[in-house]
Amino acid sequence: MARATTDMRGAAARDPKDAADPEGFNASSGSADPEGRAAAPPPARTRKSGLATGKDAGGITLRHRLRRDRVLILMTLPAMLLLLVFTYVPLLGNVVAFQDYDPYISDNAFQAMLNSPWVGLEQFQRMVEDRLFWQALGNTLAIFLVQLTLFFPVPILLALFINSFVRPRVRAVAQAILYLPHFFSWVLVITIFQQMFGGAGLVSQVLRDHGHDGFDLMTNPALFKFLITFEMIWKDAGWGVIVFLAALAAVSPDLYEAAAIDGANRWRRMWHITLPALRPVVALLLVLQVGNALTVGFEQILLQRTAVGPTAAEVLDTYVWNVGIQYGDFSYATAVGVVKGIVGLLLVLGANKVAHLMGEQGVYRK
Repeated sequence: MARATTDMRGAAARDPKDAADPEGFNASSGSADPEGRAAAPPPARTRKSGLATGKDAGGITLRHRLRRDRVLILMTLPAMLLLLVFTYVPLLGNVVAFQDYDPYISDNAFQAMLNSPWVGLEQFQRMVEDRLFWQALGNTLAIFLVQLTLFFPVPILLALFINSFVRPRVRAVAQAILYLPHFFSWVLVITIFQQMFGGAGLVSQVLRDHGHDGFDLMTNPALFKFLITFEMIWKDAGWGVIVFLAALAAVSPDLYEAAAIDGANRWRRMWHITLPALRPVVALLLVLQVGNALTVGFEQILLQRTAVGPTAAEVLDTYVWNVGIQYGDFSYATAVGVVKGIVGLLLVLGANKVAHLMGEQGVYRK
């Protein structure tokens, strides 16, 4: 015992660093002690970064990842090509918003763009002074607020009802019934509503048969905002349930069992487990919904615009279509579209910032 103590004192005298490390590991050199213990990894500052070596965190190079995922990359190429051709390439045409574009200058659209005179911000000044533009903007915002209030909560409520109250055997049938209207075209949906709530519709005929006055919901300008919202609920609310049911499927059943053991009833479990699980998805979809505030349904409104008149049914999308396609004022219509896109982007960024302040991820992280 005395000899071992003497040897340890001598080692400490020879190398003070070894004395400070009773395990025998030299942190500066990364070597093992004389008794053969395994050497610890070198300090993080001596390791080469993944950027310098071309490797990711798993040590796989970019070349190997491309070879490994080549099948998935080939599968996504058609979608990327469609996105490029129909989304990004048309963005080049926004240049005509700063021109007095005349498509008849040349048979080639690109040559016509190059030869059209530049007018600067003249088209945007016209837009500010146009009374019809502000009327279309007001109708668009009013319809958006109605849809946000009445349509947005419906898929959430349906998902909660199906997940909490519907039996598993009945759940599949209920989901299929709710999903089915999503696959109908707007022409068919509006036709069904016309046969039900039109002046000669089923509801109006039943009221007349029982001595009451009939009504025509399809041609009432005052109720048009609520009409298109109810049409959207009937068509797309069931489809929106898919997203919320997928979020609820990720909740562990152990949480519900533990809450039930602690005495929580069905409503308590819904309030403390189900709703917090839906909160990130609701925040994400709400941000996207706010970003589409100026896009409230082109085809649906265009099909019913004549029945109620442009005063109640003219929105930005139909306004751009009328000005650009029907009257051929491409530059002015493009200017309205550019402003619509910029405002939509700002709304997404603002709503996403609010989501971050509320502790949610939103569309992207901070």
